[in-house]
Amino acid sequence: MRNIKVIIAYDGTNYHGFQEQRGTKYKTIQGVIEEKLAALAKKSVQVIGAGRTDAGVHARGQVINFLADGWPVPVNRVARALNSLLPEDIVALSAEEVPVDFHARFSSIAKTYRYTIYNGKFNSPFMRQYSYHIPRELDTGAMQKAAAHLKGKHDFSSFRALGTPVKTTVRELYRAHIAREEELIYIELHANGFLYHMARLISGTLIRVGLGKISPDEVAGILASRNSHKGGPAAPARGLTLEKVYYPQMIN
Repeated sequence: MRNIKVIIAYDGTNYHGFQEQRGTKYKTIQGVIEEKLAALAKKSVQVIGAGRTDAGVHARGQVINFLADGWPVPVNRVARALNSLLPEDIVALSAEEVPVDFHARFSSIAKTYRYTIYNGKFNSPFMRQYSYHIPRELDTGAMQKAAAHLKGKHDFSSFRALGTPVKTTVRELYRAHIAREEELIYIELHANGFLYHMARLISGTLIRVGLGKISPDEVAGILASRNSHKGGPAAPARGLTLEKVYYPQMIN
């Protein structure tokens, strides 16, 4: 049995998230990829994804893997073959064979998400699907001070949408950085894992700080409260992108 890992980029605008929703009419990234892989393999193929991105969320470095018994396409041609069938808003960037025990989700050791805000007076027609337009000037200095309270190992229950059971709500946020490039503001979050809606809830909270609705120091209290009603609100999905998934060096 062979195990093939593929790095995928996609525009999530027209999809109901990454995860396949069998028995529904919803179009998902996983569903489309499995359909095209099945066309290549001439049989059903089940895909495992590193991150279950929400409806409207994008990815530059989503990772998938699938077990390939009797797979007909050479690994060095998988990306090209897959791209010949995929729609234009999903692209396979690379493919490689990995150990059989590699699992795109459970083998990962960290992920990086980036949230993009368009902070201009008027929205950009070029960024409207990939950013959250906020016309009022944001205080990025205050946002960075607030983000500093979130770095480290914490219980992130305050930044979790309920509904998905997890063994623990403790995560380690290695990096929480705010950067501005003219009208664009980026919130970069790098952690060993993310709870459901965690990146969007953190971004929404930092936006509240940037708008002066709460102080940077209040974020420490929100974190300590472990109350999911105090974090957020969740920033819109269209501004979020899964940038990269990290694995132990041998299978990076």
